Amino acid sequence: MRTPPNERLTSDIAEAPATRTAKSAPERRCILSGEHGSRSALIRLAVSPDGDVLPDLLARAPGRGAWIGVTRAELVQAMEKGRLRGALARAFKGAPLSVPDDLPDRIESGLIRLLLDRLGLEMRGGHLILGSDRIAEHARGGAVELLLHAADASEDGARKLDQAWRVGQDAEGSGLTGTRLPLDREALSVALGRANVVHLALADAAAAERVDLALQRLLHFSGAPAPGTG
Repeated sequence: MRTPPNERLTSDIAEAPATRTAKSAPERRCILSGEHGSRSALIRLAVSPDGDVLPDLLARAPGRGAWIGVTRAELVQAMEKGRLRGALARAFKGAPLSVPDDLPDRIESGLIRLLLDRLGLEMRGGHLILGSDRIAEHARGGAVELLLHAADASEDGARKLDQAWRVGQDAEGSGLTGTRLPLDREALSVALGRANVVHLALADAAAAERVDLALQRLLHFSGAPAPGTG
């Protein structure tokens, strides 16, 4: 997998305090499904000065915005059937709009950049644990809050770390596993400036929550299955 440009992305969303709960977080309504969700979990669409509808993943663009909480496949279907254009026309009060054909690609690549940026920030903050041996040691000691595997990590390597994590969490037999990232080791290695990054873990609960927030937005949009928890 090619690594998207690793732009630095920070915002009130990316820096959301770990103490923020879904109940207290501002909610927005998806213009396609009609369902409500946390502002930090949905995707904001904004209009450029030229009338182009673009993803505003940091929710910083001025003016009126529209929010979506659907998967990529659902967005593509809504675009093909004209439902997105109609929903946007209502949200933006009939203003002239242009929806780029590659809007789903732009959203997904932006979410990937956001996740990589978050991992980079946690790396610089000293919160990431790298290397199978170090991760296994922390996991068995109950000091891992979040366990992640590259998309191309070997099944055997991931299985061993998953088992160590279950032991440390006193969750043997639960089916608890780390999450497979939609990024391969090359993308992770380039983003973090380290060679052969295959597995990652976080021991700090607040850091783990920040990474998981960015990860879950990406996984939901891409339609990836939720990690197995038994």
